Order: sequence, then structure tokens, then C-alpha cells
Amino acid sequence: MEGLMLLWQSTGLANFEVNQLAMMAVGGLLLYLAIAKKFEPLLLLPIGFGAILTNIPLAGFTEAGGMLHYIYDAGIATGIFPLIIFMGVGALTDFGALIANPKMLILGAAAQFGIFATLFGAIALNFVPGFEFSMKDASAIAIIGGADGPTAIFLASKLAPELLGAIAVAAYSYMALVPLIQPPIMRALTTEAERNIEMEQLRHVSKTEKIIFPLMVLTLTILFLPASTPLVGMFCLGNLMRESGVVDRLSQTAQNELINIVTIFLGLGVGSKLSADEFLTLKTLGILGLGAIAFSIGTASGVLMAKLMGRLSKDPINPLIGAAGVSAVPMAARVVNKVGLASNPHNFLLMHAMGPNVAGVLGSAVAAGILLALVG
Repeated sequence: MEGLMLLWQSTGLANFEVNQLAMMAVGGLLLYLAIAKKFEPLLLLPIGFGAILTNIPLAGFTEAGGMLHYIYDAGIATGIFPLIIFMGVGALTDFGALIANPKMLILGAAAQFGIFATLFGAIALNFVPGFEFSMKDASAIAIIGGADGPTAIFLASKLAPELLGAIAVAAYSYMALVPLIQPPIMRALTTEAERNIEMEQLRHVSKTEKIIFPLMVLTLTILFLPASTPLVGMFCLGNLMRESGVVDRLSQTAQNELINIVTIFLGLGVGSKLSADEFLTLKTLGILGLGAIAFSIGTASGVLMAKLMGRLSKDPINPLIGAAGVSAVPMAARVVNKVGLASNPHNFLLMHAMGPNVAGVLGSAVAAGILLALVG
């Protein structure tokens, strides 16, 4: 009898708690969004599966000696995984559209307004009973507005590791929902005539310019904001490997095998922070709500800045491209192109939108560096 009791106590049925089942359901929801809806499946699938694993009673995945414990400590707590992801993204990125039209840097910067607006929003939530965000917490939450998952994870791991799970899920969820969130905002802030504006063809960008650009960006970052150099430096390294043309094997590895391997571990590591005791809190609801506001403000500020630039510029600027200033590469640029084609079937905005889209990646990294320098 005693043996049967010990056997029963070693089963999951005897040890499951309601909160654990709820978090496993959240993990199942993430798997559904990844598989059925194809929302950021490369990250949501391992995050969702990691959430299920971490809430299995007695399995010990996140305890000392458990696999997820070591994955988190080795790659996320140290900030290594997001930096490797940034190198891979750099190797996948073509700066040509931004180099051909440097004014697009302004749109990338404008879209980061959502980050700093959300910073004050998180602080303001402290006046609501039940919320208590420190300046570090607020800074980590605010970066969701940049729609850049690796940057959000990097900053959260440095400033608010206890909020990392909620911040990562919010960041990647809103990145996945770009095709749903952005178009209504873009249409509300533009007229039919503005959406019909056709932009001039971009000039050809030489190989020399593409090689010099990442070196120039890194130099400026070193001089003016060294706190951003971990992210910007790895991004520029990946891009230099791509554009130099002399290390194709390294570039291909960064674009494929390496980024894929790290993405698996990054997702599992983030999923390990989705335990019931850390995620099912009032703070999590606040983070999810602030993330939606941040992303919406970032999209709106990019569109409004593009409208202003269009009125001041002698060259035509379609204000829709401002929405691509958030860092969801290349999804945001594709959404801009789709909305533009809906108004004018002959108006292809994809390459023009890639300029602010790439600028947004740099902008979110710079914003993270500013927050890290101020409160880190």
C-alpha cells in the first residue's frame, strides 16, 4: 500500500496545480498560433513547447541541473543568444535601400517614439493598485515598442530578468500580429491620395558603399553610445560578412545553421520563464497591454513623421513607409507594400519600405543602449 502511495505521489496527476495547467494551456495557445496561424513560428513554437516543459511537475527542467536551467543561464542570462541572433539578422540584411535614401533613418528613429512613450506609461501604472514597476522594469517593458524580439530579450535579461517571459511573449506576439495591427492604423492616418503616392526609383548602391556602411555605423556607435555596441556591433559584423564577399561560408553559417540552432535554444530559454508563479500575475497583464500601446504608437509616429517629411521634401514620399520604421524585418515592409498595392495596384513600395525597416532595427538597438546607459 505504501508503495502504491509513493508511486501515485510520483505521477503528474497527483502533483498538478491549476496554475500549471493554465500555463500549459498558454503554451498550447502559442503552439496553435505558430502552427495553425503561422505567427512567428520560428520563435513561438519553441517558446510554447518550453512553456509546457517548464510547468510539468517533478520534471525539474528549470531547476539546477535541468536542461532549461542551463540553456537560460548560458545563453539568455548572459545575453549571448540575442547577440548571436543579431549577427545572423545582420548577415541576412541588405542595407542598400537605406544607403540609397539615408533620410529613411529619420523614420526608423521616429518609430521608436513608442518605446519612450511606453516608458512613461509603465511608470504611470504604478498609480494603479497592484502594479509596482521600477525604472528598470519600465525600461525593459518599453522596448517592446520597437517590435524587436532579440533586443527585448537582451534588455530584459539585463534589467528585469523576472519579467523576461512576459516581455518576450509580448514582443514576439505583437511582431507576429503586424499584419493585423498595422493596416488599420496606417489607413486611419492617411488619405487615399497619400496612399497612392508613387516614389522615385532608388539609385544603385555600390559594393564599396555597402562595405563601408556597417563600419561607419559601428564607429558612430562607439563614439556616441558605446552601451549599444553589443547589439549594433554584432549586427554590423554579420552584415560585413555578407557584403565583403570574402567569407561566404561564415556568412551562410550565420544566416542559416547558427541562427537556426540559437533560435531553438533561445525559444526554449524564454519558455522556461513562463512558469505559473512568474507569469500569472497582474504585472503580466500590464505588460501585454503596454506592449500593444507601444507598438501602436510606434506605427503611428512613423506614419506621421513620413507625412511631415513628404510635405517638406521635394521628392514624393508615401507616408505608408513610415509604418515600416518598427523593427519587424521584413514583415512590416511587406505589410506596407500590401496596403499600398490595395490603393494602387501599380505602386510597389517594398524596397522603399525596407529603408525605414532596416533603420528601425538600428533604432531599437540604439534605444536599448540609451535605456541601458541611463538605468542599467
